[in-house]
Amino acid sequence: MTVSGIITALIVGLIVGALGRWIVPGKQNIPIWVTMAIGVVAALLGTILARAVGIDTSGFSLLTLLVQIGLAALGVVVVAGTARRRRTPEAQ
Repeated sequence: MTVSGIITALIVGLIVGALGRWIVPGKQNIPIWVTMAIGVVAALLGTILARAVGIDTSGFSLLTLLVQIGLAALGVVVVAGTARRRRTPEAQ
């Protein structure tokens, strides 16, 4: 993988994370850097998953992008849910 490929993957991951957070309803109390990290991981996993099911990932693929955004939204929901539970004091 080249340096330009890594930079492109990071930029796509940032966009995917932002779109994933945008489609999740309500307010998510997670920092923006966590959203970006979720986006990068979702972009990588989405590409792997798309290849595994036979989607052509060479060049731009709308189906791959949709898989990546779906995984990012799922990641935002999971992380925001666990962050909310950690901050909420437990009833005694």
